[in-house]
Amino acid sequence: MTGEGPPAGTSAVVWSGGKDSTLALHRALRQGHRLTHLLTVYDRVTGRVPYHGVGRELISAQAAALGLEPVLEASEEGAFEEALARGFDRLRDAGVEALVFGNIHLADVRAWYEERVRAAGFEHVEPLWGGDPARLVREFVSLGYRGVVVSVLLGRADPEWLGREFGGELLAEIAAREEIDPCGEHGEFHSFTRDGPIFTKAVPLRPRGEREQNGYRYLDLGIDDPSTRAGVGDRA
Repeated sequence: MTGEGPPAGTSAVVWSGGKDSTLALHRALRQGHRLTHLLTVYDRVTGRVPYHGVGRELISAQAAALGLEPVLEASEEGAFEEALARGFDRLRDAGVEALVFGNIHLADVRAWYEERVRAAGFEHVEPLWGGDPARLVREFVSLGYRGVVVSVLLGRADPEWLGREFGGELLAEIAAREEIDPCGEHGEFHSFTRDGPIFTKAVPLRPRGEREQNGYRYLDLGIDDPSTRAGVGDRA
């Protein structure tokens, strides 16, 4: 299923916190899906989402701003699939019938998830599937979403992109790098969405430095207190 006809019951989005998850959620809502939950698997040791590197507290803040119930599952090293299955169990117990993903064109990734989603008894929904990555990232920006780059693959993406907000200038720089997928589908970079039309409020961010791990450079972000000072791109 690619999202043409929503199920009669409720749906959940499998969520990384970035632009692709956000745009998939946006489209699913427009297609009539009744979204109630978001599911995120994070590393138990670091408390962060793999590859994006954002802490679980940032995912919880997004869920609150989106009006969705967060289902956060901790994964031990090498046990992502088991954590995902536990999340599926919790969603099934909550009455969820369909799972929304933000896959675009990596067939092996989609097939891996689809096999497990269907085995767990859910409908598998891919609102972005087959879309042109350059058009999708422009759609994300034109709809009014605000996202920042939170990790880059060293040797592939520009470390100077860290912390920058998606917009015309950054999109042009990414487009100029022909070896890089405009949506970072091959892991070149990852993002975090902090505001947009389906958010009830912005997620206030405070940069806390940078770190390197496993070939990536990460922007370490925390929740900023908007009553004291401005964070990263706070909503006016």
